[in-house]
Amino acid sequence: MNKKTLFLIIGVFFTFLSFAQNKADRLPFYEIEAYPETYSSNLLVARMVDGLGFRYYWATEGLRTVDLAYKPSESGRTIQETLKHLYGLSKFIRNSVLEDNKDATKADLDFPELRKQTLMNLKIVSDALKTSKETFKFEETAVPFWNIINGPISDALWHCGQVVMLRRASGNPFNSNVSVFRGKLKS
Repeated sequence: MNKKTLFLIIGVFFTFLSFAQNKADRLPFYEIEAYPETYSSNLLVARMVDGLGFRYYWATEGLRTVDLAYKPSESGRTIQETLKHLYGLSKFIRNSVLEDNKDATKADLDFPELRKQTLMNLKIVSDALKTSKETFKFEETAVPFWNIINGPISDALWHCGQVVMLRRASGNPFNSNVSVFRGKLKS
């Protein structure tokens, strides 16, 4: 085997290894997984949470320190404060829906951990809804599940839009290759 072939093989191997590692390290909701053939109440709510997770992922991807400190007015929230509120909403959703496996975090998280934990809370709820063998019983949640939909889930969607607007105003616009309709990056 000549040197060119050996270097090519080594290069391809390390490229593949790097790609596989990056995909394994990727946070949830980089894209929304394919939808199932059938639907149920559990799957519908899980898809709502997936849509929220996808929007949050891309609203927060690539935020800079200057973006996190940005606020439009003296009385407004910074992006960082909005993200802390979004984390609180994700925690409320998780702790209301799941009987076990609650998020009991009390620490003040830095941005990377805040982002990761928010996405993990949403992923845990989505996965629980998708894998439940029984129909999710709305009356068994800590608060009426209908209030979780029109409360924290809807509120979190609202605030994701605020983050997108605020990051644009701070000079770091939302990735234009994101298709929220398809739940993927545009090809």
